[in-house]
Amino acid sequence: MSRPALRTALVTAVSAAALLLAGCAGGAAPTGSGDAGSGFVTPGKLTIATGTQAYEPYVLKDDPASGEGFEAAVAYAVADQLGFKKEDVVWVRTSFEAAIAPGPKDFDFNIQQYTITDKRKEAVDFSSPYYEASQSVVAVKGGKADGVTDIAGLKKLTLGAMAGSTSAATLEQAIAPTTAPQLYSSNEDATAALKAGQIDAVVLDTPTAYVATVVPYIENSFVVGQLPAAGIPDQWGLLLAKDSPLTERVTKAVDTLRENGTLADLEKKWLSVLTDGIPQLK
Repeated sequence: MSRPALRTALVTAVSAAALLLAGCAGGAAPTGSGDAGSGFVTPGKLTIATGTQAYEPYVLKDDPASGEGFEAAVAYAVADQLGFKKEDVVWVRTSFEAAIAPGPKDFDFNIQQYTITDKRKEAVDFSSPYYEASQSVVAVKGGKADGVTDIAGLKKLTLGAMAGSTSAATLEQAIAPTTAPQLYSSNEDATAALKAGQIDAVVLDTPTAYVATVVPYIENSFVVGQLPAAGIPDQWGLLLAKDSPLTERVTKAVDTLRENGTLADLEKKWLSVLTDGIPQLK
């Protein structure tokens, strides 16, 4: 997946909502000690990568070191499970494509909304999922999708999505449009096509869809509704180098955070404000 340039106008809303919610559940004993010589890029440090620019609500103000935002908070929760203090976490930046390409990495794990797929597993490792996103349809008010309330109403429209993404697979299988969908190299290109009137609606993961309409990244837009699950589940995992000695430990950390309720708490804190109230299309 790629993320459209959704910037800081949502900070106040997300932060205010987050402050009203309880903090995350207490963790179990750390799964590792962060000791030197155990597979980390830098002994005694945990090196975490995110995008060259990190977007909200995943990272607030493009500052992952703050721990503010869903993925920044998840990263520090994993670090804690691995036995690292906040001051021992080092952040680096990578492009989406460079991180997922085969070869050595300059990070211990990378977090930037990577959908786990068998194809990607040929080149890199993933932890178990820390989040599963639904897919939603975004359209412009006054356009052909305005007033659509069910999947049948979407079938005859010209729809767009990023090629090879879970959004595209869900579009094809959940909607089965009668008009061939338009597929683009990135979410940015797909949303630009919607802005230009070249397509009637675009499919995005639900948190991104909501933020795109609220900032708004897509002017005069709204979320038509969420689609039923179809195709490849949009499960996001922490990305590691292929055959990394840390994959098992990182996966155990994520599993612990899921089992003790921390991931659910962080999702509620940072993402529920974005997804609650969006209708489910049938």
